[in-house]
Amino acid sequence: MALAALGGGFLVASGVVALLVGLGIITRFTGISHTALHNRLYETAILLGALFGNVLTVYKTPVPAGTAGLVLLGLSAGIYVGGWIMALAEVIHIFPVFARRIGLTKGLSVLVIAVALGKTAGSLLQFYMRW
Repeated sequence: MALAALGGGFLVASGVVALLVGLGIITRFTGISHTALHNRLYETAILLGALFGNVLTVYKTPVPAGTAGLVLLGLSAGIYVGGWIMALAEVIHIFPVFARRIGLTKGLSVLVIAVALGKTAGSLLQFYMRW
């Protein structure tokens, strides 16, 4: 069971890293910070972070890092979420193009609200059932 869980974690971590690379988040960070020479180092750090996070989640391993570790974790998590927000902000520009191509001219706001309500209902159900 542990091997299957670890394999699933590796699979999910690989998918996350592939999505980060595919959306161009890493190259954007290196472009903004003018550190393109360290692109491979950034990719390796993201991969190792994803794997480390999966191992901590699957095996519930405590990490006694103290306040400094908590600050570092908070900073890293903030950068990670900020990167995802930047990527999603760029991806959101494809929705009007997609809507025009499939001929969806009316009801787009209803579709967006339905997606948001579905995500909210799913999250509430997950928290209520403690999955």
